Amino acid sequence: MWAYLFLKNQSPEDSLYCFASLLQLNITRRLSFSLINLQATMYPNQSYPSAGLPPAMGVPSAFQMQQGPHLWSTGLCDCTTDCWSCCMTCFCPCITFGQIAEIVDQGATSCGSSGALFVFLGIICCHWIYSCFYRSKMRTQFRLAERPCCDCLVHCLCERCALCQEYRELQRRGFDMAIGWHANMARRAQGTVVPPVVQVGMMR
Repeated sequence: MWAYLFLKNQSPEDSLYCFASLLQLNITRRLSFSLINLQATMYPNQSYPSAGLPPAMGVPSAFQMQQGPHLWSTGLCDCTTDCWSCCMTCFCPCITFGQIAEIVDQGATSCGSSGALFVFLGIICCHWIYSCFYRSKMRTQFRLAERPCCDCLVHCLCERCALCQEYRELQRRGFDMAIGWHANMARRAQGTVVPPVVQVGMMR
């Protein structure tokens, strides 16, 4: 009744606009309820917003997080957070790359062979193409975002920083980079929890 009295005192244009707004609100609420019911059926163990209020953009934030890529645990320029890997990569990037390649390849290639090939390609300045391939492979395995730019540019312009970031990422995911893939898998099979490696700052 109140809606009728309100629309009666308005111009035809205003009445049409109000009617369209109410219709759009009703459709939005019905779609929101349908999405919530569908997601509750597909993911019964997750909590969703109350049916009384439609979620933002019609999709729960938890559902959006499952679909998008993950962020790196450290930034590209956070090399100083691990001084040991930073120094090793600065003077002997082939060792860092060899350890990364062995973990990413899941033991299919050894640290020594990958590092030697990295040195050989470095003579003709093509080593960054080889290491770029492993960054892309690692991102695919762990669903990491392609940041701060495409993998080719990251390795072409900031090769050592990229290797340090990938080394730290694998470390923070529980890998002991010094012992290789097979030893890491043996530890996990025995149920041994590998503690995170804490690097001590350089002493004067």
